[in-house]
Amino acid sequence: MAWKNLKQLSLADSLTSEHKALTELDDVNEMIDWQAIEHLLGDIHAKRRGNTAWPPLFMFKALLLQSWYNLSDPRLENLLVRDLLFRRFVSLSLADSVPDHSSIWRFRQLLEKQGLMDSLLAEINRQLSVQGFYIRAGEISIVDASVIQAQRNRPNKDKEGNNTQDPEADWNVKQGSDGKRKSTYGFKSHANVDEDGLIKATAFTAGNVHDSNHFIDLLSGKETAVYADSAYKSKKHDDWLEDHHVDNKVIERAYRNTPLTPEQKKKNQRNSGTRCTVERVFGVLKLHYGMGQARYLGLARNRIRFGVMCLAYNLRRGANIKKSCETSHYSCA
Repeated sequence: MAWKNLKQLSLADSLTSEHKALTELDDVNEMIDWQAIEHLLGDIHAKRRGNTAWPPLFMFKALLLQSWYNLSDPRLENLLVRDLLFRRFVSLSLADSVPDHSSIWRFRQLLEKQGLMDSLLAEINRQLSVQGFYIRAGEISIVDASVIQAQRNRPNKDKEGNNTQDPEADWNVKQGSDGKRKSTYGFKSHANVDEDGLIKATAFTAGNVHDSNHFIDLLSGKETAVYADSAYKSKKHDDWLEDHHVDNKVIERAYRNTPLTPEQKKKNQRNSGTRCTVERVFGVLKLHYGMGQARYLGLARNRIRFGVMCLAYNLRRGANIKKSCETSHYSCA
């Protein structure tokens, strides 16, 4: 399947007045080697027969815009038509048409079907590491999970009496800091971030899956230390960390008739300052990227949305780290 030939920038494009509002994504665009990303996406439309398709890199960058601005597929289509910032980021001439929202939907599903999200995250983190924004040597891992409310989360019934809740979601029951139990019907995002708040690995499950089930899956075994809350504390995890010579910074938990010792309390207090980094990451994803509410039905569709969200977050986070290094005249490399 051939790709559509997007037009070269025209005279009309060159006459567009420069404004800082149009250049706010240039730092991200210039930071990444997009050819390497395009290479990973090269097999998406590899069939020789069929209608011409939108270039995968163009579609991938459109999905990044969708995450940064928390847009639905139809809304993304509309803004690609009329927003100069969006067209500049995806290198779209004023004379070019844009994909409809169904094409955006299908491309996102192709990313999931071909299992490209882990490779894309690894490539972006590799590039950030080369530039000194992502630490590989002596890295630490901070693991946590966050609940995402399903699109259809209320236990209503349709006219045939069937439950309208998303069948692939499930209930998560959590006791809050006020002692009250809070129930949420939805999914759960699991993440491993580094000390600078860059996402290293992810998992996505139904809401009833316990946080600790993906603890080891999210780790590389090459970390110098691992931080996590008390939900991840278990003998199995303690033994795994010891076997891999990883410093165990998981929050100690008290048990019935076995309260925490003063030393454990001090240890928890020391480690909590670092562990909260992952909570700030989830806070940004919920506030600015719309992570707290599922946009689609089903586990797979929401998993790919969360995956793209994490890629988009790392790119913006990397650009912010780069900017802070430049303004402070400090070398990140």
